[in-house]
Amino acid sequence: MRNNRWLIGLLLSLLALNGAAATSFDHSIWNKLLNAHVYSINGGVATVVDYQGLSGDRDQLMTYREALSKVSRSEFDSWTVNEQKAFLINAYNAWTVELILSAWPELESIKDLGGLFTSPWRKEFVPLLGETRSLDDIEHGLLRASGRYNDPRIHFAVNCASIGCPALRAEAYTGERLDQQLNEQVDLFLRDRSRNRVEDSAINLSPIFKWYREDFEKGWLGYQRLEDFLLEKANALQLSEPMKTKLRNGKVEIDFLNYDWNLNKK
Repeated sequence: MRNNRWLIGLLLSLLALNGAAATSFDHSIWNKLLNAHVYSINGGVATVVDYQGLSGDRDQLMTYREALSKVSRSEFDSWTVNEQKAFLINAYNAWTVELILSAWPELESIKDLGGLFTSPWRKEFVPLLGETRSLDDIEHGLLRASGRYNDPRIHFAVNCASIGCPALRAEAYTGERLDQQLNEQVDLFLRDRSRNRVEDSAINLSPIFKWYREDFEKGWLGYQRLEDFLLEKANALQLSEPMKTKLRNGKVEIDFLNYDWNLNKK
């Protein structure tokens, strides 16, 4: 009888593991591509991308994108929140790379793929979750959709193929490690003095904080003000104690730097 109970327990455990495996997506192809073609610079706070090398592996990128496109909305909805976020971030980044490769090497900026009245981010070319979507739709319609994920850290993970953007991570995001990965991305970006720095009595930030300031002031992850977020990340910004006191009291001038739209190429 005891042996039977042990066998039943083992079978139930195996079924649970199989069920868990079925609810996750395999990002290993994307992970290998990133490992091979993304390089750290500036002490690890930023990265550059070997688009020429990626162009030689474009068939693997296509295989990965096709796998992403096969996921149904019902399957996606059955995943954990972190699995969903990792899937959408990876999809955004993979199709951004594909967009760059579509014109490589005849471009210096992702903006070259737009026009006077058109935006590369609004181009509908991404077959995902049963619809043909744009990059804007993935970022703003899915990842930033009100009430769904409520996570301002996604701004440090989605990559716009530009020098001014937070680094393209040299590994795929996964649901299991997502919080750790996102927190690392935030710290790396804030430690990059070409994008965020203290000068005299002002904090000079990337314009990402101007464009998406509302996401840092909605109470998501406990932040009611942009200043609250900056205080939590004081070590990454290397804020002095007097600066933290002023920031806490709302007496620090926050300015925004220019954004570098040049391609983040190796």
